Amino acid sequence: MSHSMRRILLLCAGFMVLALQGCASVQHADVRDPWESMNRSVYNFNDALDNLALKPAAKAYTAVLPSPVRTGIHNFLGNLGDVWSMANSALQLKGQATVETLMRISVNTVFGLGGVLDVATEMRLEKRKEDFGQTLGYWGVKPGPYVVLPLFGPSTLRDTVAMPLDMQGNLVPQFNDTATRNVLSVTGVLDVRSGLLQTVDVVKAAALDPYTFVRDGYLQKRINDIHDGNPPAVFDYSESEAP
Repeated sequence: MSHSMRRILLLCAGFMVLALQGCASVQHADVRDPWESMNRSVYNFNDALDNLALKPAAKAYTAVLPSPVRTGIHNFLGNLGDVWSMANSALQLKGQATVETLMRISVNTVFGLGGVLDVATEMRLEKRKEDFGQTLGYWGVKPGPYVVLPLFGPSTLRDTVAMPLDMQGNLVPQFNDTATRNVLSVTGVLDVRSGLLQTVDVVKAAALDPYTFVRDGYLQKRINDIHDGNPPAVFDYSESEAP
């Protein structure tokens, strides 16, 4: 097991201890969020860290690098991510999605300069993002309580349990060269955060309670992802629903 994997497992274990300590004494209105008091504390911590470090770094990233360069980086990282998406599509027995994602990887790697150019999208090969949390959900594992993880942000108990395997499926930590691995890891964070600069500002300005807005949006998106854009009209958190 890699060093980064061990750190994530320790983080998740510590988080669960704190969660169990915090959930006993707080009254909650939303059945999906029994650990709301603690989650809000972690949310505020993440928000402060974002304002202090991530947001300024993301702004500098967009200011220094021209848009075509940022697009190329985004495409390259996305091509690496498609490998894990393909594996999860296969685990969900989605034959067409698996084949099309394999074709995306092949086309972008060979004709897109290693994935810098997204030739596959121009060929109308749909990009699908799948992770192990979605795979567990596909096979009927319920999300469990909503949680906000330090640094990682919104999640659920199911997605938190799946996170170590998702990290193992990430190809960036598999690079042998330490400098390359570190640069790609940091660039990946900046790529994601720079894409959310306007969205986060709008949410904070418009939402009466940004915490609940983010929570509701995340949970709805995860249901939508697991059901491939066709979620059930009513989703029951308490009963498993195998495909």
